[in-house]
Amino acid sequence: MDHTFQVDLRGVVDLLSHHLYGSPRVYVRELLQNAVDAITARRATDPDAPALIRIEPPELTGDGTLRIHDTGIGLTEAQVHELLATIGRSSKRDELGFSRHEFLGQFGIGLLSCFLVADEIRVLTRHGDQPTVRWTGHSDGRYTVEPAPPGAGRSEPGTTVTLAPRRDADQWFTTATVTDLARLFGSLLPVTVRVGDVVTTAGPPPWPTTAGAPVDRPGLIRYARETLGFDPFDVLPLSVPEAGLTGVAFILPEPVNPAARAGHRVYLKRMLLTEHADGLLPDWAFFAHCVVDASELRPTASREALYEDTLLTATREALGEQVRGWLVRLARHDPRRLAEFLQVHHLGVKALALHDDEMLRLVDEWWPMDTNVGTLTLAEFRQRHGLIRYAASLDEFRQLAAVAAAQDLAVVNGGYTYDTELIERLPTVDRSVLIERLEPSDLTTRFDSLDPQVELALRPFLAAAQKALERTGCEVVIRAYDPVSLPALYLVSRSAAFNDQLAASRDRADELWAGVLDAIAASAPPDRPQLVLNHRNPLLRRVSTLTDPELVGLAVEALYGQALLLGHHPIRPADAALLNSSFLGLLGRAVPGRE
Repeated sequence: MDHTFQVDLRGVVDLLSHHLYGSPRVYVRELLQNAVDAITARRATDPDAPALIRIEPPELTGDGTLRIHDTGIGLTEAQVHELLATIGRSSKRDELGFSRHEFLGQFGIGLLSCFLVADEIRVLTRHGDQPTVRWTGHSDGRYTVEPAPPGAGRSEPGTTVTLAPRRDADQWFTTATVTDLARLFGSLLPVTVRVGDVVTTAGPPPWPTTAGAPVDRPGLIRYARETLGFDPFDVLPLSVPEAGLTGVAFILPEPVNPAARAGHRVYLKRMLLTEHADGLLPDWAFFAHCVVDASELRPTASREALYEDTLLTATREALGEQVRGWLVRLARHDPRRLAEFLQVHHLGVKALALHDDEMLRLVDEWWPMDTNVGTLTLAEFRQRHGLIRYAASLDEFRQLAAVAAAQDLAVVNGGYTYDTELIERLPTVDRSVLIERLEPSDLTTRFDSLDPQVELALRPFLAAAQKALERTGCEVVIRAYDPVSLPALYLVSRSAAFNDQLAASRDRADELWAGVLDAIAASAPPDRPQLVLNHRNPLLRRVSTLTDPELVGLAVEALYGQALLLGHHPIRPADAALLNSSFLGLLGRAVPGRE
């Protein structure tokens, strides 16, 4: 046996009016929306019909209510029952003409938003020459429909909605608030909206709405300043015909956090939908703030966001392509302006270049990168040095850049966001590009070996030095290299760094995980960091002639600590203890005497 759902109408009204919408302020938007739709329907058959919406806040009505009057098509008594008292049914709406795409919304659901601020809604409506009908709805789900009392009817077609404010909603009915909300939501509407004697509509959008129309850049910059609060770096007209979308992208003048999505200002058929629409542009285009009007994109049920569907996806891709095209044109026709833009928003461009070949070529040619031979673009670096040799992290670059320069090795700092990924992607776009990641072994192969007799004479010193640093897990070698001013260099290969991290993790792990890490360590290739002493350095030469084993140990420990600090290497607790003991030991030797 089939049964019919029992619906608690009071609960449905409460759900839709108090939980569907984000703020009570949307009641003004929904009232404007219904009025514009009614005017649109009337003008479809009577193009000369007036297009006026008048709002009277309580301060003007004098009886504590808010009224909104429109010159729309009005409703018959049957349409009142269908549109104002039926929730969820749409078949009749098509027959009545309120679901065609040129309309903003539907009367019934939108009117429920008024229950956010009122417990009672009264509607007086007249269709053509028919009598005026009065509909009264209550927040508990009750409603009445009756002919308007004598003297209370409308003298012309249209609708008047009256709201009696709830006690806790008076702030939403002040003249200033209603005026601000009418201007916010309806400033671009193609009808005249008045709050009292104040006209809140400002005419058509300031951006081009037809193909080939001229762009008023000063006007758009002024609009951004007055509406969005900033002077844009540049303005980019937007158009996506399949979405019925026109608008403008304002390029932000200051850097922003890529993770912070400010959102975009979106109008739907010239009614403000939201000031914080997300997902209108691709994630990489966080440097642009859009203001658009669309006729084909779908809103969510609350009309406070865009519905994610295939059309929105296609629109997002089309808008992203237009922003990308602006960057390409800037590179071709105004390189100086592009350089200014990249100084502010290079992260967005580099993020796009990770998967866009044209943007990668732009970054290659125009974005200056940090190198140990000055600031150069990758194209300039390649032209001068052929091979792009790079350090994959900022620490690696700091550790090796100066010494590499002394060995005539030019190195790019790939440690900043996306730089290493972009360098490694370049050969996929241009096969002639050669890249190589800098390894410490690249440096040691360029160091000069010592004369065999000198190396033989230094064996006792090297043995004492190795003994002093055995607890650090470091191998001591001696070579001759530039710069002469550097007495020692600490080099860690990637495999040695991995082994160090493995050992540190093993020391902190419990018994179970320590066993797992031991097994990994057993399979890892043996590799130790190196302390490379510089035989060309005068201080190191003097240290190598010392005969006191204790003093040799203190000196080598001090050189080890200095190499760690100069190379920006992490200082472990054992390293800190060694630095402290070598400093105090050398200080004690320098200041002899009895206590």
